[in-house]
Amino acid sequence: MPRVSLTLEGFRASFCRPSLTFAEIAWRWTVGAFAWALIFFGVIEFLDTLPVTKADATLLATRQPFLIGRAIAHILHGSLNRAVFAALLAATALSLLWIIAASVGRAATVRALLEYFRRDSASNIAVETDTASETRPFRSLTGLNFLRVAVTLSAILAFVGAAILAGFASPDSTPRPGLVFVFFFPLAALICIAWPVLNWWLSLACVFAVRDGDDTLGALSAAVTFFRERTGPVFAVSTWTGLAHLVAFSIATTVVSVPLAFIQIAPWRLVIAGVFLVTLVYFAIADWLYMARLAGYVFIAEMPDTLVSSMPIAAPPLAPAQTTIDREETILSDIPNLAVET
Repeated sequence: MPRVSLTLEGFRASFCRPSLTFAEIAWRWTVGAFAWALIFFGVIEFLDTLPVTKADATLLATRQPFLIGRAIAHILHGSLNRAVFAALLAATALSLLWIIAASVGRAATVRALLEYFRRDSASNIAVETDTASETRPFRSLTGLNFLRVAVTLSAILAFVGAAILAGFASPDSTPRPGLVFVFFFPLAALICIAWPVLNWWLSLACVFAVRDGDDTLGALSAAVTFFRERTGPVFAVSTWTGLAHLVAFSIATTVVSVPLAFIQIAPWRLVIAGVFLVTLVYFAIADWLYMARLAGYVFIAEMPDTLVSSMPIAAPPLAPAQTTIDREETILSDIPNLAVET
């Protein structure tokens, strides 16, 4: 039986079905555009609410850094409550939009991948077709995406809490910034490890919420079982797509420095347009690589166990040991003149 490259199957699916990548880009970039628009207009509306007196305008017109700082501090005085309220309202709106868009988009992409692998006859692989998963997983996906938002919020609050705890090691009377770093770095590293792992686990559970129609807890349990039983293939797909993403990021950071090198020569609008174009291309490639990884996971989940797991090499059967004496076999004592012949 020929070996199957799970990573190449994921890349092949994302390459043969570009509509999957376009669907992923559509909902992700829609949420991103809405977020940037909300931030832009929110900042403008917030600035319109700030009172600027004639004295503040005079200080701002002096172009002196100290006087400008005093004017800005006076303008922003008493506006912290409005800024916090606006930020909370914007974060809530973006979270709700992302949960709904991610649930709809993930249901569409996973269903398309399932249909692709179940109808693909070119690979000559008999996949397990389970028709019992024709359910509506929107509720389960909504719960999983809500947990992803909660995990992200918990990570942000954990960073703030780690900074506060580390700050206790450096009181104002005896400041010790080095000791603060020593306490904050391990806590931050632990958060940076736990947050991506939990986010990856929740994103993987979305596959089983769509395929099997499980609820939120059932999809999480299925994701744990899937990873435990097929750890090697999952690691292989994640590693290769992660390396490809790292290469794409390295190339993008190198290419984006080219228009920045002409910032003193070329018009600044042209430089910004070049940086923006390179950034969009990188995001598109990142979404394509994410779809390749997701396709690899779906392919692993759809394959039978006998094709995913490496079959052990069977040792050749050993001949049974002879426990009886063959009386018709010639022995040395039956050969005459043996000493003379030798």
